[in-house]
Amino acid sequence: QVQLVESGGGSVQSGGSLRLSCKVSGSTYGTYSMAWFRQAPDKEREGVAAISGCTTVHADSVKGRFTISKDNAKNTLNLQMDSLKPEDTAIYYCAARSGSYPSLAANWYTYWGQGTQVTVSS
Repeated sequence: QVQLVESGGGSVQSGGSLRLSCKVSGSTYGTYSMAWFRQAPDKEREGVAAISGCTTVHADSVKGRFTISKDNAKNTLNLQMDSLKPEDTAIYYCAARSGSYPSLAANWYTYWGQGTQVTVSS
């Protein structure tokens, strides 16, 4: 079992920055793919960014503004979010699964965190 706990959400004005973190604990032996997803009210869950090893993938909607990274020493997944827009407002979730494919598809992932709210005002 893998446990994921997100932190770092909050409220910010348009153009601002936030840094989300996801603390990973449990049975994390081997290679894992990890990702950030978001879900706005009345919308489908959307893949934002994913990482496996040194390979990263970012959705077109956040490319150049968001950066996913991992701190293996701290067992933490991070998402640096810059130039935030009101349309980035959503609950952000951390996800993980055993494997080496950094997918942006929600059904790829086995483990999920509880989510953290990000609100961007204009």
